[in-house]
Amino acid sequence: MPQQKSQRDEKVSIAIEIAIKISIIALVVYMSYLIAKPFMAIVVWGIIIAVAISPLVNMLEQRFGHRKKIITAITIAVIASLALPTYALSGKTIETSQNIMQTLQEGNITIPPPTEKVKEWPVIGEQAYTFWDNASHNLKKTLAPFSKEIKSSIKTLLSSIGGLIGTVFLFIGSMIIAALLLIGSEGAVKFYKDLSCRLMGDKGKEWATLSTLTIRSVVNGVIGVAVIQSFFALIGMALMGVPLAMVWAVGIMFLTIIQVPALLIIGPVIAYVFAQASGTTEVIFAIYMVLVGASDGVLKPILMGRGVDVPMLVILIGAIGGMMLMGMIGLFVGAVIFALAYTLFGFWMGDLNDEGKTVSDATLK
Repeated sequence: MPQQKSQRDEKVSIAIEIAIKISIIALVVYMSYLIAKPFMAIVVWGIIIAVAISPLVNMLEQRFGHRKKIITAITIAVIASLALPTYALSGKTIETSQNIMQTLQEGNITIPPPTEKVKEWPVIGEQAYTFWDNASHNLKKTLAPFSKEIKSSIKTLLSSIGGLIGTVFLFIGSMIIAALLLIGSEGAVKFYKDLSCRLMGDKGKEWATLSTLTIRSVVNGVIGVAVIQSFFALIGMALMGVPLAMVWAVGIMFLTIIQVPALLIIGPVIAYVFAQASGTTEVIFAIYMVLVGASDGVLKPILMGRGVDVPMLVILIGAIGGMMLMGMIGLFVGAVIFALAYTLFGFWMGDLNDEGKTVSDATLK
């Protein structure tokens, strides 16, 4: 009896010791997570960028040598292409918003009076005619009841621009992290393969290869196309002096990532440009923007390369969910992470099916 009590006390003591150790480990992990949380998005995006552009860096290194110089040059080029247009266009966008606000307050905008046909519009004809007619005579007085809403909209727009600028800085930080990872790529690749093998055993190396292909497939085939389209659309709109060009470019990028035609934004932009004038320049702009909107059909097969086929619904959910969770940078990180999760699930299911086939074969034999 005393011996049984002693054994029971020993088991209780061991259980308490294990519980304390697990609690301490859990506390350390949780505190580490809280400390790393502000940097997780930027680091993850840096890793994704490094994986995506690694083949390009390796190809240039084989041709020209000087790996560090190549990585430095790419990093500087990307940072410049992000920072310079953002600086110029954000200043112009803020100035345009302030001018619109000042013009509305002063009432210097002249609006042509409505025609009688406006009254024939269904449901809202009479109200629309009255509002339009009042605005054509005294815009400031007509908009006075909506001054709070207008000011709120302007503030929201300026806040969004601030968010976009913050996102650009996050991209710049991620590019620097990606450059550091690419410079020490051998150690980073070895660490990832060792971690995969530790987590998945014999399937670790296979998963490491598959996850790399998934990242490159999503980044090059989905995000890469969206960034290229929005960049060239931004150039065209900036040259034509389209107001809030950066906002429309971001909208085009978002639509392209979630696989919605960019012409939903490009069409109204073209209509706005033609409303200002209808010369040869505007026709060239319209043709250029239509080509930009349709370029994904050509770019995707080129950039997709040897990747993994991920359903567009997965990309859509990942992009929107990531943006809701992490802001604009989550639009990119979320799409890649959710695609990785989908691939991991398929990899796991395939592994189970293989095991089932092996057991069935053994049973039949």
